[in-house]
Formats: sequence, C-alpha cells, structure tokens
Amino acid sequence: MLGILTGLAREAEIARAISPLVLCSASDPARAEALARDLVAQGATALLSFGIAGGLAPGLRSGDLVIGTAVRTRAGDHACDPGLAVQLAAALPGASRGVVWGGDVIVDTSAAKAALHRDSGADIVDLESAALAAAAVAAGLPFGVLRAVADPAAHGLPPAALVGLDAEGRPAVGPVLRALARSPGQLPALIRLGRQSGAAMAALLAAAGALRRGHLRGVA
Repeated sequence: MLGILTGLAREAEIARAISPLVLCSASDPARAEALARDLVAQGATALLSFGIAGGLAPGLRSGDLVIGTAVRTRAGDHACDPGLAVQLAAALPGASRGVVWGGDVIVDTSAAKAALHRDSGADIVDLESAALAAAAVAAGLPFGVLRAVADPAAHGLPPAALVGLDAEGRPAVGPVLRALARSPGQLPALIRLGRQSGAAMAALLAAAGALRRGHLRGVA
C-alpha cells in the first residue's frame, strides 16, 4: 500500500483519493519525521510526498506539477524510485521532473529562493520530502515526490502567511487576521498567494483523479 505524507489538511483530503494511508504533518518538519516512520509501521510498501511546494526554478509557474527525481538536503541526495516516477509521469503527462530541496524552514523571499536554486540546483522546496525520503531509505522502501508549485520563484511570502497552522494542518485564521491588522499593506500579496495556492490545489486535485486509488501498480 502507498503511504502518503502531506503538510496541509487540504492536501491530505485530496491524497485520500489515491490511497487510504495518508498522514498530515501540519508543515512541522519534526512531526513529519515521526509520521513518515508511522507510515512504514502501518504497512506502507512505498511512500509518496504529496502537496504544494515553493518554486525555485524560474520557469515554474503556479499550478505546475513536479515529479521528484531526487530529494536533496545539506546531508546529500536521496534518489526517488525511478519505477514510481515513471508511473507518475505516465498518468500525469503534463508534469515536469525536478530535484526537490527537502527544507526544514520556509523559504520566504524571492532572494532566498534564487540563492537556494543557485547553490543547490533544486527546482522546488517543501518541508516534508526530506523526512519521507529518510524514512523510506531506512526501511528499504521505494519513494517518490509529487508536488504542485504554489508560490513561484519570483514571489516571496507575506508575513501573515507565516504565522502557522493549527494542529490539523489548517490555516490558523485568527493569527493571520491579527498579522494582517498589524500590517494591512501585505493584503495584496496575501490575496495573490491565495490565488497561487488555489491553482496548486486544483492541480493536485486533478492529479489525484488521474492517480485514483489502485492506479499505481504494486503500491496503491
């Protein structure tokens, strides 16, 4: 069975069309490590990091799907399973392939994204793939990454978007509104991010339809 790790509750809801074994870390890297191991303990035979991502490569746009070729961290690379990548690509012919930076902090400015892309060569960044890759390698399981770009390389994240999620991986509305009240000038950027995230979620929903439960041979 395919075990799927997400960062957001909405991503997890979408992912359950692909497999019943889905866990959500609420974008907490430490929690992602524990949950990735839990997926293995619950009988996963392959692992998938699924959700939205920040764009690092300049050519990627909001809503673009990226199939991981490797997860890169400061400690080195973990290659994604080529067989799983082939199955994902066959079902999602519009997706590109790229290297995923397994981050432990949010990359929140266009300058930081440009520097990370230059220094690492990675195409996208997320907070779950590093944990999932490590758990898969430790357990000897194949793993893959399927991510949809939300904020592209040229766009940073407004401060109100960084105030966190609740324990279920849903936006913490109260803190967001308070941050916006303190600095209302960030409203246009927050609206833009909402549109970008909406495009990414729509792409994930379409991908889940193409990868409906049982479509991935031997793992789902």
